[in-house]
Amino acid sequence: MTDLLTRLTEMLDDLDADVDETIDLADEIAASGDAGLLPRLQAELDRALAEQNAYARELLGGVLAAIGGPDALPALLRASSVDLGDDQDALATEIVDIVQSDPHTSRTVLQPLTEDDDLAVANRAEWALRFLPNT
Repeated sequence: MTDLLTRLTEMLDDLDADVDETIDLADEIAASGDAGLLPRLQAELDRALAEQNAYARELLGGVLAAIGGPDALPALLRASSVDLGDDQDALATEIVDIVQSDPHTSRTVLQPLTEDDDLAVANRAEWALRFLPNT
């Protein structure tokens, strides 16, 4: 699977890469459920943020969400708190889907983030908590 992740990062760096192929490859990696990829996915997401690559943030965030579930929420919120000038629709949807699919774990993960030193992260955690189902 690491070879697929290497290929995905290469495609995300290549402005001429086929968008549909890139998305299909991201979907294939996400469907693998390979938790061993989480550290590398996090590192690649951090690199995308540093390079201000909103497209890579969206695709890598989706893969991270699919494999990491609620445990990926801190990384996803930190990524979402960075303004890259895009609408973040896909990333926001990933966060909301996780929160609604596993409300108990999500609350446990999100609550401490509302006190994060980075106000943007704290605000995103408050935002995400609004999507918890009413019980």
